[in-house]
Amino acid sequence: MTLTGRFVIRALSAAFAANVVLAACATPPADDPEARAELAAINDPWEPFNRAVFEFNRAVDQVLFEPVAQAYRGVVPDFGREMVKNFLNNLRSPVILANDVLQGEKDRAGDTGSRLMANTIFGLGGLFDITEIEFHNEDFGQTLAVWGVDEGPYLVLPLLGPSPIRDTVGLVGDTLMDPVFWYAHNTEHYAIPWVRFGMRANDTRSRNIETLDEIERGAIDFYATVRSLYRQRRNDEILNGKPPQSVPMAEISWDEDEEAETNQASAVVK
Repeated sequence: MTLTGRFVIRALSAAFAANVVLAACATPPADDPEARAELAAINDPWEPFNRAVFEFNRAVDQVLFEPVAQAYRGVVPDFGREMVKNFLNNLRSPVILANDVLQGEKDRAGDTGSRLMANTIFGLGGLFDITEIEFHNEDFGQTLAVWGVDEGPYLVLPLLGPSPIRDTVGLVGDTLMDPVFWYAHNTEHYAIPWVRFGMRANDTRSRNIETLDEIERGAIDFYATVRSLYRQRRNDEILNGKPPQSVPMAEISWDEDEEAETNQASAVVK
């Protein structure tokens, strides 16, 4: 195992050990049923740990992600940023297609496959979106939800942001389905996924600077607001934009791909 691998494993072990300790501190008394019911509804048993990671992510955003996004938007013209977004969407499309199929969404799978082929061949590798087919995002976290897997406890990951247990497992599934990951692995170009991650995070952050600032200014508890917005967005994605009830949501531009990665826009908020 490499030094980096050992470091990551130790860091994750320490983080989850902290989860256990902090969760114990946050557990309400057994004789307070209302408090316990409220905690169960929020499903955030590791909230002290999550808030600490949330503040870390916000600090990174303030000193790195937002300034870079501001500079990127100031230097790169609109058409250039649109080409970057199109390219990233196209790179993501094989994973989206796989999840469309796993969810039994034949029509959406056909749309994704058509977009991927047309934009790759005639759109210069995806730099141009030449189709009139609307882009949609799917990921393995959504697939697990469609299969009936419960969301699990809410979790905030360093840099990646909100990612309940189901979505965290989904990130692993998406990675294993990602041709870019396997190309980088097989050719030992390990920097490629990280470069793509940085490009995606920067693209998403640059398109949401004012919106996220407005949300933060209007939030009494910014952490709780982001948690609520994340869950609303995920529920909307899982139901393919057709929730059982109309829920007002802030207009954040997620159309690139959150993967998931989705989680970059949420990640850089913190």
